[in-house]
Amino acid sequence: MKNNTKKKIIILVLLTFLFTGCTQQLYDKDNKIVKNPDTDQSLTGNILCRPTDEKTKELYTNAGVDLEKYVECDKFTPLTGGDDGLWETIFVKPLAFVILWVSQFVNSSALAIIIVTLLIRLIAYPLTNKTAMQSELIKKAQPELDKLERKYANKNDQESIMKKSQEMTMIYKKYNINPLTGCLFAFIQLPLFFAFLEAINRLPVIFEENFLLMQMGTNPWNGIFKQQNYIYLILVVIIGLTTYLSMRMNSTSSTEGQNPMKSMTTIMSVMIIVMSFFMPTALGIYWSASNIFTMIQNIIVKRSKVLNG
Repeated sequence: MKNNTKKKIIILVLLTFLFTGCTQQLYDKDNKIVKNPDTDQSLTGNILCRPTDEKTKELYTNAGVDLEKYVECDKFTPLTGGDDGLWETIFVKPLAFVILWVSQFVNSSALAIIIVTLLIRLIAYPLTNKTAMQSELIKKAQPELDKLERKYANKNDQESIMKKSQEMTMIYKKYNINPLTGCLFAFIQLPLFFAFLEAINRLPVIFEENFLLMQMGTNPWNGIFKQQNYIYLILVVIIGLTTYLSMRMNSTSSTEGQNPMKSMTTIMSVMIIVMSFFMPTALGIYWSASNIFTMIQNIIVKRSKVLNG
């Protein structure tokens, strides 16, 4: 029954992505990727609305893009455009519209990204909270699960496999663990995560702004080594630190001897730090805000676990 449910979830996600219009890079007439010479950002080909910066407009025009067919970003709505797939209609365009709408009130795309990120995480809190609770329950059950693994180590016969499965089910039942819960809510969050990144990438107006002395379209590598602006280094540190702490807090490892999980957290954090040097500042701000919310959520879950015994 559980396997059938998992298959249905996977099929649903795959069907959603079949109709996806993912972010496409802009190429010039010589089939070379077009980059903004000031920010070193690769421009997006399938933008949702018209850029306002004159230099950016010129780059698009020189690449053969007819900007007249796009509306101005402050006039964009989820209904703007032609035939769109399920992905754009349900996820990308509504998110892009909300970001633009909020930015009009706070007069900052960066603040709008932070606010919308937190709002979405708050709306999804009942779902993500269940996942976090499951993680805490698994930590509590981990010693017994480790003992079970040692008991059936190197036993691959059918009878041992069945007994191990039965005993594991009993442990899950004892601690009220539902393995499917974590998978289910991970699949729900995944499309939302990619839709948010795509919505940011496809709104050129976001990358035209400055925030806390950082240009939103500039990646930290360019900002640090070309512009000599070391505030971008602070952003990288924030991204790396919040990524590591949020992943560490989500780890289901309960014993110090379980180094593989700790090593995986470190490796993933290093990968994100390296990637953060080359992602636009706007995406870095989104990533940091999302991580900070995850950390706060995990602190709340841990405290509630202590209070409830």
